[in-house]
Amino acid sequence: MAALKYAGMDDTDSEDELPPGWEERSTKDGWVYYANHDEMKTQWEHPKTGKKKRCAGDLPYGWEQETDEKGQIIYIDHINKRTTYFDPRQAFTVEDVMVKPKRYDGNTAALEILQGRDLSDKVVLITGGNSGVGFETARSFSLHGAHVILACRNLTRANKAVGLIQQEWHKARVEAMMCDLASLRSVREFAQSFKAKKLPLHILVCNAAVCTQPWSLTEDGLESTFQICHLSHFLLVQCLQDVLRRSAPARVVVVSSESHRFTDLLDSCGKVDLALLSPPKKEYWSMLAYNRAKLCNILFSNELHRRLSSHGVTSNAVHPGNMMYTSIHRSWWLMTFLFTLARPFTKSMQQGAATTVYCAVAPELEGLGGMYFNNCFRCLPSIQAQDQSSAASLWELSERLVAERRRRRGGD
Repeated sequence: MAALKYAGMDDTDSEDELPPGWEERSTKDGWVYYANHDEMKTQWEHPKTGKKKRCAGDLPYGWEQETDEKGQIIYIDHINKRTTYFDPRQAFTVEDVMVKPKRYDGNTAALEILQGRDLSDKVVLITGGNSGVGFETARSFSLHGAHVILACRNLTRANKAVGLIQQEWHKARVEAMMCDLASLRSVREFAQSFKAKKLPLHILVCNAAVCTQPWSLTEDGLESTFQICHLSHFLLVQCLQDVLRRSAPARVVVVSSESHRFTDLLDSCGKVDLALLSPPKKEYWSMLAYNRAKLCNILFSNELHRRLSSHGVTSNAVHPGNMMYTSIHRSWWLMTFLFTLARPFTKSMQQGAATTVYCAVAPELEGLGGMYFNNCFRCLPSIQAQDQSSAASLWELSERLVAERRRRRGGD
């Protein structure tokens, strides 16, 4: 009630008084949710009535919605010269009986999720967006007005992808930039080039990956699957986190895989072991390296959300879907053969991109993160992927690795 009084709207006969320790909040799009400060959790349903609500109508005359330096949504009353974190529309909420977030599943296409959405005010960055699921993700965002940047190693292929999207819609704002995830130096150079554009960054999709690669070391002396799938994305987010924070609310979507369930990262002492993440050639198995990198993706996403959510930057990890035919398996003839046989039963690339797009734009996920999604549904990852100490340990190891490699190369 104090917030209502501050907003000048304390004259109400509402019977939905909240229990002690609860607070009513709203998302940028007007969906009402409830925060329990005692149990440190949020939910969409009113803790007493179980009803869902949304804000009715626009902001009152003279009010404006802004974002403060911490990324929190604030409301400014220009007439009375005051500011509050309380959405004045919450005094006029209505039950969510007609308008509910639509449920999607494994058959949903990315363009279906974006139907009717205008993303012309959004800037989206996608790694590996020149083919497969990444291309369909980029195409879907571009066809709905977003300014999309493809961060790719092969500029020839990336520019071809740009051309295909612009052939479909000549007004599409999509461009390609060079970023080789097998080189930490290239990641830093890309981040500098992106910042030079003076653009915001509302959605960052860490999509690029390699699978079933023969053993090789990057120029940084690390096993390539680990660096391309995890470490370079870690560095990319580190380099761009100031842009993400200034652009809040912003979202990071990390593309993982269900294969993360079939491995672990810990040594006999329960610590994340670099020898497992970047093994020597004699101890290398390509599929196991991929599984470990995908487990890193979820741990990284969870820790990123823990560190940046208070600044308006959320992060979720996704699995694009089972039995999906992509070129990621091209390095292993057996996997290519098996997927060729199964291709009539696989998901399309549009369906594969759906979960990424859902986590990037769904209004009901505004401000929420640290979760794992499969087929547009939240599900529980493996036990180790939920372990906060493993996530923190991997973060510290990743920080140390990128710092050490930079010192070795003379601070490039």
